[in-house]
Amino acid sequence: MNRLKGAAWRMAPAAMTLAVTLALGTSLVPVQALAGDVTQERLLKARDAEPQNWLHHHESYNGQRFSKLDEINLGNVKNMKVAWTFALGGIEKGGIWPHGGLEGTPIVEDGMMYVTDGWGSVYKLDVHGGAGKLIWRMDPKTDKEWSGAVACCGVNNRGVALWKDKVISHTLDGRLIATNKETGEIAWERKVADPGIAETITGAPLIVKDMAITGVGGAEYGIRGWIAATNLSDGKEVWRRHTIPAPGEPGHDTWKDDYEAWKTGGGSTWVTGTYDPQLDVIYWGVGNPGPDWDNQYRPGDNLYTNSAVALDPATGQIKWHYQYTPNDPYDYDAVAEHVLVDETVRGKARKLALHANRNGFGYALDRENGDFVWGTQFVDKLTWTPGLDEETGRPVNYDPNTQVQLYAEGTAPSRDNPVGTSCPGNMGGKNWPPTAYNPQLKLWYIPVIESCNQMVNEEMTPGDSYKPREWFTGGGPRQHEQITGSVTAIDVTTGKIAGKFKTHYPLLGGMLATAGGVVFTGHPSGEIYGLDAKTLEPLWTFNTGSGVNAPPMTYSVDGKQYVAILVGLGGAWPKWFVDGTKGLEKVQPSSMLYVFSL
Repeated sequence: MNRLKGAAWRMAPAAMTLAVTLALGTSLVPVQALAGDVTQERLLKARDAEPQNWLHHHESYNGQRFSKLDEINLGNVKNMKVAWTFALGGIEKGGIWPHGGLEGTPIVEDGMMYVTDGWGSVYKLDVHGGAGKLIWRMDPKTDKEWSGAVACCGVNNRGVALWKDKVISHTLDGRLIATNKETGEIAWERKVADPGIAETITGAPLIVKDMAITGVGGAEYGIRGWIAATNLSDGKEVWRRHTIPAPGEPGHDTWKDDYEAWKTGGGSTWVTGTYDPQLDVIYWGVGNPGPDWDNQYRPGDNLYTNSAVALDPATGQIKWHYQYTPNDPYDYDAVAEHVLVDETVRGKARKLALHANRNGFGYALDRENGDFVWGTQFVDKLTWTPGLDEETGRPVNYDPNTQVQLYAEGTAPSRDNPVGTSCPGNMGGKNWPPTAYNPQLKLWYIPVIESCNQMVNEEMTPGDSYKPREWFTGGGPRQHEQITGSVTAIDVTTGKIAGKFKTHYPLLGGMLATAGGVVFTGHPSGEIYGLDAKTLEPLWTFNTGSGVNAPPMTYSVDGKQYVAILVGLGGAWPKWFVDGTKGLEKVQPSSMLYVFSL
């Protein structure tokens, strides 16, 4: 039986009893936590109780990507050198893609590292002794041609999560897999997404209360987005919250057409969210509406696309939402992470959710109710709107009385004027690569893309234009100007820019902040940077010889701190945007893990 066309589960022989139990739909005996298991309590206390480890995709539930380790610091980071390297696989081609790439964040627990390649194979490495020794490799045997054909933006897997004695991971072809942490054998797997209708999964799971939270990709193919929760104790779905509301659901009235555009409305959710255990709320970003560049096909604000959604973990119910770019004609999705920060703003203590949007603005929202707190332009050039309303955060040229938003004249393609040029371009002022936050300095670090490009409208027709597994974009980008980048720091207490470190190419890999006063990031031409967290002055650099498309992380083992990063430029850049980054076409594909130390 094809494991993805009808079979929800695929079991290793050792898990046959589990398979039978699940097939019968009966309950499992509760899994007992053992010493060394990754429990909910450990996940809640990860940063303070286990600073030597990196137990979450974003280091902790709050998404700050800040480590309390400080052995590597301002005074000695210049002495960092390569400690060891490890070659992964996953370079194979598939579908429309010539090779896989690396966008993952390694997870480290007690001297054991779990890392993925672009095709979703999981590697367990023993990282004691200043080296990496392979313990096992789990190959999920991803259907490369089938899923690669509808992977809009590269062959990628952003990493795993740990739960009790299991490693939890996703595959591009739509599966959630639980692997035995000790043996590397697949305990069970479940079909969550369906590439048969162009649904794919690239994000790392988020573990909340013994559930794996999964997001989906595929808005460019006319899917109807969702976020889903799976009970890891019995493998059953707990809830699935669609990001495009159906008739009768709150928000459906923001789809003003009379031909059911909501059914192909996009709203993908392919970046890992965050969680506030005190408020008991999951925060997730929602992507662009479909079709991307023909917003006349989908009149209205198009909820919940381009939005932050706050979810009840028990039910998936949306507690509040905030929409950044209504009726988006630019592909400025809001899928990126929301970083949870408690700080004083204008004399008032606030619980904030920080989000760096593709539209070029960084936002601070009140995460208790979704209220707008401040918004700051973080790109140098922004043409699609004069700014944000100081009270609501809406674009000042948003017209609530118009069902099809035009924003600044000439910046968005339309049926009447099919070519538009906008800054930022459609890759955004910041794409998926994660930000980082230093709570000691109150500085938020954004990996910035400085770009402008043309976009062309193609009129979509009701009933005729949509076909499963075919592009449903209403046009596309072209003629990119030279694309550069920066690390931009924002003072969260004021919303003001505190500094910039300019880069020759856009930043495509994400950020790491540490208590040592250093910020780390990578460059698509191969350099890794260590920057002064206050001034953004470069203190250390190393050229890996290949493109960086993944965020760095740090851990400590045997009393020694290391910084690790995956190296292998993949994603959308080599296919869709390389014309705007002269020189990157010469960067060779690779699949390497680099680890540095003093």
